[in-house]
Order: sequence, then C-alpha cells, then structure tokens
Amino acid sequence: MHQTYSYASLSYSASNSSNYYPHILAFKSIIQFILFVSIVIVYTGNGKGKTTAALGMALRAVAYNYKVCMIQFIKGSWKYGEMKSYERLKPEFEMVIAGKGFVGIIDDDKPIDEHKLAAMNALKISREKVSSGNYDIVILDEINYAIKLGLIEEDDVISMINNRAKNTSIVLTGNYASTKLIEIADLVTEMKEIKHPYKKGIKAIKGIDY
Repeated sequence: MHQTYSYASLSYSASNSSNYYPHILAFKSIIQFILFVSIVIVYTGNGKGKTTAALGMALRAVAYNYKVCMIQFIKGSWKYGEMKSYERLKPEFEMVIAGKGFVGIIDDDKPIDEHKLAAMNALKISREKVSSGNYDIVILDEINYAIKLGLIEEDDVISMINNRAKNTSIVLTGNYASTKLIEIADLVTEMKEIKHPYKKGIKAIKGIDY
C-alpha cells in the first residue's frame, strides 16, 4: 500500500513552527528511507537472459545518473558486447573483468587453481565495492556459478551481502543459485529454457548472445 505525502502539509510558519517541527522530522525520515533503501536480486536458472536482465537494469539506472558497477566472476577478456556498451555508458557504469573464462569447457587450458584465485580476487573487489557506498547497484555476474564450482565460499558471499552499504542494491546472476541466497534475496527470477536455437545448430549470435 502506497501513502502519499504532501509538501503543503509540511509548510513552515514562524508562528507555529514548534507544531510543524515533528512533521518535518517525520518527512525527513521518509525521504532518507526512500533514498537509502536497497534490495538483493537473484537471476538464476538454465535459460538465457540472466546477465542480459542485469544489464537492462544497469541501462535503466544509468538513465537516472545512478552509479552501477558490474563485476564478472567467470567471463574473461574475450570481447563480449557488454564490454563494448560499458565504454559508452561511462562514467556512471563501471565494469571489472575479473574472471579467466568459462571453467571446464573445451578450450579452457587454465588449472582450476587459477580460476579459483581469479574468483577470490573478484570477491575481494566486490566486497570493497558493495561496502563503499559509492554505488547504487553492484552486479555480481556469474557469482552463483562460481559458488557452485567451489571457486568461492557461499558464506563469504552472504557475509558481503549483509555488510553492504545501506544505499547499495546487489544483483547476483548465474545458474545454480543456492537455497540460502534465494532465501535472503528480495527478488528472485528463474530463467527457464523452453527452446534454444543452439539445439537447431544455430551458433551464438553477435548482439543477441554476446
């Protein structure tokens, strides 16, 4: 249920300022709550669109001059489309590519320890970003998958979420979101695959898939 507050009801008068002062304080508290409210969002599931949804949110936030940071836990230096768009959305949108590429795929020639060190560094950076108070939204891309692979500890992620700045919302993407993360999140969306062009032999399409 939404409540409407009128500036007129809080108008100031020198003759009865003592009567209005409590109302002014109450209104100030409401504004502070609106400005500093933050939520935890999870995009998970086996369907396409988790990172895409987070990027759509970032695009919307930047339109309001909000500060957004995306930290990529898995993806490496390969030129994804989001990396190119990030260049156009600076300085409101910041991106940190901390991963070493997808783990265990055919062309992955890196030892698991290297992936683990990269993910732990990404978590360290994330902890600094979410606690700084400098960002309205911090997107932790593929962090759910990093937890599933054992690259980082779930309890460390939960601790980071609980110690975030009060004005910073956090978005966690990736398949295999844990039960604990789903429980503490305010918004959870599961992307479910119904059909996928890959099963027809259609490879990833520039601008749609990357």
